[in-house]
Amino acid sequence: MPVSNKTTRVAVLADSDTRWKWGSLTAKRLVRTTGGGDTPAGFHLDGYLLRGRATPTPRQLEEVGVRADSMREVTAIEFLGHVDNVDNVENTDSTDSTAGGEQPYDIIVLALVGGAVQAVLHGLARVFDGAPRRPVVVTGYVGVVYEKLADGLLLRHGADVVLANSRQDAERFRDVYEGVGADASGVVEAALPFLGGEPYAPDDRSTPYTVVFAAQPSVPEKRADRSHLLSRLIRHARRHPEREVLLKLRSKPGEHTTHIEELPYQKLVRGEDVPPNFRLVYGHMGEVLDRTDLLVTVSSTAALEALHRNIPTAVLTDLGVREALGNHAFIGSGCLASWDQLDAGHSPVPDPAWVARQGVAADGAYETAFDEARERVAELTERARDGALPPIRPYYTQVTAPGYLPGILARHHLGPDAAPLPGAPAADREPGPVRQAVRSAARGAYRHGVQRVAPVIRRMGEL
Repeated sequence: MPVSNKTTRVAVLADSDTRWKWGSLTAKRLVRTTGGGDTPAGFHLDGYLLRGRATPTPRQLEEVGVRADSMREVTAIEFLGHVDNVDNVENTDSTDSTAGGEQPYDIIVLALVGGAVQAVLHGLARVFDGAPRRPVVVTGYVGVVYEKLADGLLLRHGADVVLANSRQDAERFRDVYEGVGADASGVVEAALPFLGGEPYAPDDRSTPYTVVFAAQPSVPEKRADRSHLLSRLIRHARRHPEREVLLKLRSKPGEHTTHIEELPYQKLVRGEDVPPNFRLVYGHMGEVLDRTDLLVTVSSTAALEALHRNIPTAVLTDLGVREALGNHAFIGSGCLASWDQLDAGHSPVPDPAWVARQGVAADGAYETAFDEARERVAELTERARDGALPPIRPYYTQVTAPGYLPGILARHHLGPDAAPLPGAPAADREPGPVRQAVRSAARGAYRHGVQRVAPVIRRMGEL
């Protein structure tokens, strides 16, 4: 059900496959009376992929499985220019139309890293300065917030709604905003939008007991640490030949996700003598969890997906419990365990109170987790259609952060006033074939440099 009796038009701007998944599913959650399911009637979704090192490939988008009515790759300036063209119009009644992509947006979801959110917020504030109406702007986080809490939050301030994935996060977010004197009313408690699937029912399974290690692109970073985890996973497969042991990978070589992966496990496993019950798998995490009996990870959001389904979940302590690994976020969960313990047959039992505070809602309350956010967005959308939304006012301005904000804006070719800098990519025309070819070659060269050249240079520096 849309937020009103008119078609609800939503634009999602994302900078990676994971954030596209979060942003597009969040958009659907915000305009439905129940979560999940197919696209509701009266809902139009336009996808925009922010051009950069992690721009998802067609294969990654297919794996996410979320369909948009349109999809295009853009720079921040191109996105702002397009929104300006279709949204900043005098005829505010044109939202009745369902024509593809040329009517004003009701909602914009910014599924981006914090600096990009801040730049686009300032760009939108400039685009809609003095306009009779503007879209509702929503942002949030794709997973567990375990680092740069203040930095990331203040870069997201200015959005109408800042979604928190749990009760704990909502409390922390409000504390940060109120602590610096910023308006905290935009913080709304919700949950991760991609939780779902059938509850764990081991008695109904006909497949072998399956252990899945959910790999992460950048955690841990060091080769020795990643090699240790891989060797222990292979050893577990040898110790338990009756089990199926899967290494769930996020991306294929040459693809990037939200974080850079310099040492992919595909590369580390070459030459290893692996037992027949060990193998690498790709695909949608939900489908992998359908056959999982034990989910093992360092700190992946996949742990929350598994806990939501009551699947036994282990957060590894082999490399310590450290902020750099993100597994400190699971202190008190009851899920911390080492490979030695797992080899011996240990199956962690999560703490119910901890799980409840993390928005996992394994007891069925997840279906109501988006009610507050849906109601808030519905109210704001109606106000927006009446031209009653206040201007976008981020906490960071040229007065509050004159030594920080200009650099953030400049990274997206925006000046201190959020206007496009001289020489910035044109925002009023689609790139031609030559420009597209150059962009593709440049992105390929960048990825090659990150995955091949940079590690070599670092190793040489350590000699």
